[in-house]
Amino acid sequence: MKKKLIIFSLLCITFAPSWAQNEGGEEDIDFPEAMDYSLDSLLGQYMTKTYLSADNDCQSKNVNPTFDTQVYIDRLHRMPTIMEMPHNDIVQECIDRYTGRLRQSISYMLGASNFYMPVFEEALDLYQLPLELKYLPIIESALNPTITSRAGACGLWQFMLTTGKAYGLTINSLVDERRDPVKSSYAAARYLRDLYNIFGDWNLVIAAYNCGPENINKAIRRAGGERDYWKIYPYLPKETRGYVPAFIAANYVMTYYCEHNICPMTSQLPTKTDTVMIDRNVNFSQIADVCGLDINMLRALNPAYKRDIVPGATALSPVRLPVNYVPLFIDRQDSIYATTSTTAKRLVVEVDDQVVKKVQSSSSRKSKGAQYHKIRSGDNLGSIARKYGTTVNKLKKLNGMRNTNIRAGQSLRVR
Repeated sequence: MKKKLIIFSLLCITFAPSWAQNEGGEEDIDFPEAMDYSLDSLLGQYMTKTYLSADNDCQSKNVNPTFDTQVYIDRLHRMPTIMEMPHNDIVQECIDRYTGRLRQSISYMLGASNFYMPVFEEALDLYQLPLELKYLPIIESALNPTITSRAGACGLWQFMLTTGKAYGLTINSLVDERRDPVKSSYAAARYLRDLYNIFGDWNLVIAAYNCGPENINKAIRRAGGERDYWKIYPYLPKETRGYVPAFIAANYVMTYYCEHNICPMTSQLPTKTDTVMIDRNVNFSQIADVCGLDINMLRALNPAYKRDIVPGATALSPVRLPVNYVPLFIDRQDSIYATTSTTAKRLVVEVDDQVVKKVQSSSSRKSKGAQYHKIRSGDNLGSIARKYGTTVNKLKKLNGMRNTNIRAGQSLRVR
């Protein structure tokens, strides 16, 4: 069912700030967790510490200029988006936060976006979704694929474990595809498409992405059936009240960063990569040593492998490499596989003969004096238990049985 979009007038677009306040006048809104990540915490991750650095050629002054409200309104209106990008006091607060104390974090995200945005755009385009959704990971993860939220959401798109598995992502002790930029992006696109099929309004879709469809439906009911995000706003969870404004602000700052004297960091991550498929267990150190590739580069390109182990023996597994290293990997793969892995699992473990004898002797003593019953036609566990003064459960436990099925001619241990 088609939903009517609210078209905000350029002159009458500011909403009452009381929407973000409780009765005491204090703010009753939480902004997305990623808006609290400092630059130091982002650069502390192994994937960015080495491959993103300040652009020394940037001539912009590190000063955030101020503009009239109408300037922000006009800029938001000019952005080529399907989703509406209205302005209000809450959106302005998010813009001020991004262009103010988070401006260095935006510099980091602009540098990382050169690597990630093409992946996001391809996934969104495949499912015919608005391309402005590519900035959703800005407010979800600050473009950090290994980040985990306080609630346990993980990856660029911050999937919870159950949602990630529901959309086909593998998650186990070695692999977490929520951290895989490509697979998680396509999963996120499918999830966003499914949410749009439910709500038919993009503001409600991204709000539901944050707090779940159930909370959106609850807010709609409390608002008397209204299906406009800004009308159900007072009934939403605190963080979701800041979520759509933060999304609008992320679109703004990633579009108009130059106007705020923000310089993108320089990224040394390769723009061209390709994958090789591996059919046995391999450690990153094996690939790095034989191919002369920095192991941190492997980690940066393959964040889904949590322990530096590619479990190819379990299922055919992809490894992403800089495109110029793919022929080298193919030429040297026998040497890579032959290299000893420090994390190889033992298939067989030898046990001292004396220990084995002691175990066998103990087992023999326990079995000494055992009594058996030869099963005849018509016998059942109940009748046998009564005969020997025991219980059916004890008989099952003695004989390692999962059910009560017995067969004539068998010997059943009863003591």
